[in-house]
Amino acid sequence: MSKAFTRESDSEPDDRDDDGGDALPAHAKNYVTPTGHAALQAELRHLRQDERPKVVEVVSWAASNGDRSENADYLYGKKRLREIDRRVRYLTKRLESAVLVDPKQQQALRQVFFGATVTYARADGSEHTVTLVGVDEADLSQGKISWLSPVAQALMKARVDDSVQLRTPSGVEDIEIVAIRYGSDAASGQA
Repeated sequence: MSKAFTRESDSEPDDRDDDGGDALPAHAKNYVTPTGHAALQAELRHLRQDERPKVVEVVSWAASNGDRSENADYLYGKKRLREIDRRVRYLTKRLESAVLVDPKQQQALRQVFFGATVTYARADGSEHTVTLVGVDEADLSQGKISWLSPVAQALMKARVDDSVQLRTPSGVEDIEIVAIRYGSDAASGQA
């Protein structure tokens, strides 16, 4: 069948209202640090004020050129608009459900909770430092792990010198808590 007789569907796979799946379990709160919250807001603002208007302009120009079925600028632009709109919906939902937790306000805590930077030792003697952050902030290259990750869940509520069990694909591993920090001095954790 010729492309001329096919029409762009309103329900193409990338046009669904599915925002990439919700990474949070139904019962979990969307905890986020002030830094993570600001990053989500900045991304949303950039998409709405900068990127989307530029793509709309290109799509409008491409549509005015006539035949849309073989117009790459038009087809790519429409696809990009769907991607932007999907990301905007996702970010909006995340920001609406965000529970802001500032680790600087948790200085007196002696246990591991959201926002903590934890140094732990593995059985092989290696030490690792991770910061427990929101799901959307996780970046292992910066030592930031989601507070819902298996490592974070094993560390939760532990104290310095506690030994906790971490379930890994290769079995159960004992890890020992070496240090717990909160606040700005904790932000420089490495994995």
